[in-house]
Amino acid sequence: MTLPSEKGAAVGRRIGIGLMYGFWKPRVLGAWRVPASGPVILAVNHAHNIDGPMLMGTAPRPVHFLIKKEAFVGPLGSFLEGIGQVKVDRESTDRNAIGNALGILEQGGVLGIFPEGTRGDGDFASLRAGLAYFAVRSGAPIVPVAVLGSTERRGRLVKALPPLRGRVDVVFGDAFEAGDGSGRRTRKALDEATVRIQGQLTAHLENARRLTGR
Repeated sequence: MTLPSEKGAAVGRRIGIGLMYGFWKPRVLGAWRVPASGPVILAVNHAHNIDGPMLMGTAPRPVHFLIKKEAFVGPLGSFLEGIGQVKVDRESTDRNAIGNALGILEQGGVLGIFPEGTRGDGDFASLRAGLAYFAVRSGAPIVPVAVLGSTERRGRLVKALPPLRGRVDVVFGDAFEAGDGSGRRTRKALDEATVRIQGQLTAHLENARRLTGR
């Protein structure tokens, strides 16, 4: 199996930097909390389609995101694959996506996940078990990320996007381990890890809102 390209993800990061800082005014807080090397999972709240590209352009390292297969159509699909993103079928156990995600972590890369599974209120209210599985299986730490301000107002030129030159806050939290240290990957262990993760992510989001006033 050929893993998603690390060089491609680095190119995607440069594109993200150009677009996000060119059209909006990201304020990035706590980026130093992302480990400088080694595997890490960025768990991001998801309220707007711009949240993924915003993180790609503001994270201190190139990110491979798990992205729904429905986005991989036509030229956009080729582009996403070219910049090292991971296509995932959310309706089944996608073994290819799982292998790619674990392979990225095994090689010391950064995996980006929207743990809510789909765009919603962005409040981490309902988590899918995938995040716990990847964290426990790989042993990679999780860094919670809150993207705030992407849905506050609509742009005048493009209604589906935040106002141009508007401020979007990206707040990175402290890295934490999802497992209990036993290395167990039973259903019970993953359920317990999911509860731990949800508590950490929710607390980070509350702190980020207090910090930014949003």
